[in-house]
Amino acid sequence: MQALNQGNSALGRRAVLAGVAGAALGRPAIAGDAPLKLGLMLPYSGTYAALGENVTAGFEMLLAERGGKLGGRAVTLVKVDDESDPSKAPQNVSRLLGRDRVDVLVGTVHSGVVMALVQAAREREVLLVIPNAGNAAATRELCAPTIFRTSFTNWQPAYGMGLVLGQRGVKKAAFVTWDYAAGREAAEGFRDGLAVGGGEVTQVLTVPFPQTNFQPVLAQLPGLGVEAVGAFFSGGGAVQFVRDYAAAGLRAKLPLYGPGFLTEGTLAGQGDAAEGIQTALHYGDGLDNPRNNAFRPAFKARAGREADVFAVHGYDAAQLLAVGLDATRGDAESLRPICAAMQAASIDSPRGRFKLSPQHNPVQTIYLREVRHGQNRVIGVAVPDLADPGTGCRMPA
Repeated sequence: MQALNQGNSALGRRAVLAGVAGAALGRPAIAGDAPLKLGLMLPYSGTYAALGENVTAGFEMLLAERGGKLGGRAVTLVKVDDESDPSKAPQNVSRLLGRDRVDVLVGTVHSGVVMALVQAAREREVLLVIPNAGNAAATRELCAPTIFRTSFTNWQPAYGMGLVLGQRGVKKAAFVTWDYAAGREAAEGFRDGLAVGGGEVTQVLTVPFPQTNFQPVLAQLPGLGVEAVGAFFSGGGAVQFVRDYAAAGLRAKLPLYGPGFLTEGTLAGQGDAAEGIQTALHYGDGLDNPRNNAFRPAFKARAGREADVFAVHGYDAAQLLAVGLDATRGDAESLRPICAAMQAASIDSPRGRFKLSPQHNPVQTIYLREVRHGQNRVIGVAVPDLADPGTGCRMPA
């Protein structure tokens, strides 16, 4: 990848040649007052459909607040359903950059799917904002000047939950997850946090993604000799896992914990099975700050449903992108000043104000939550101002 630190001259030449190279790169030249085209690659069907819909609704809400413009230019959204299918991701990215000729990529939810977007951002110098997928590699060893994340890494909330349990004196725990990147990285974070207090994860049990037959792993848990169980699931899989866990009679014997996605946006389907489960996440019900107090009723009025962390991710993805495009008055080709403005941004988020680490991850508070009467109520702070380790990132100066 051609690094952005090679000087403004390189980017200037690129802008001049955009009309010639646009077909090859799949990116249009600036054309007066032509709308900005933003490619939203998100799941609108399957296990993560509800997540993709709320990311989109949050993004569109910020756009509406700004009169449909970023950097003074009208915005056109081009949406692609990625179906949470990594095998289809390269084709979907090519469609957005080739046929649709979008200026900016925004996506996605699935940690496997996001890698195609990361590859495009690195190889084609396309600006990418990740509004959910927590794949650590995207902002660790595969970091790039044009890749930004407004959500979390899979490591962060899992680390917070493990840290809390370690501080409580838990010495042995098991972890259950789907067998894919997000699950493995969540298990790593949970293990690292627990280890701070002298605890250890003695067993990681996995289920193929997106299968929801959890009975084989649930049957193993009572014989592992652990004091607690951590779990990473999300969407429809989280609904099924929590219900199956309760139905198996495990709650009284082995308390269930996890990154907040275990109960985020899933409580209606989980019902009483989720009551009392504690999780760690960078957002939760009852956060009392001016931005959140305005955001929640406005989102419900617009979307007809309660806001969750996925809505916040979409809203903040648009907020961060607005900072960059405002810096160039909507010139999406001026990547150096866009990226500099985004890197320096302080985002007034419903989760609480956050800045970005040098690897372009949010440095944010991880809250401790407990399910109470159908809400993920914030009951404390698991860890303040947590940054992902950013291992392996070699960002150009």
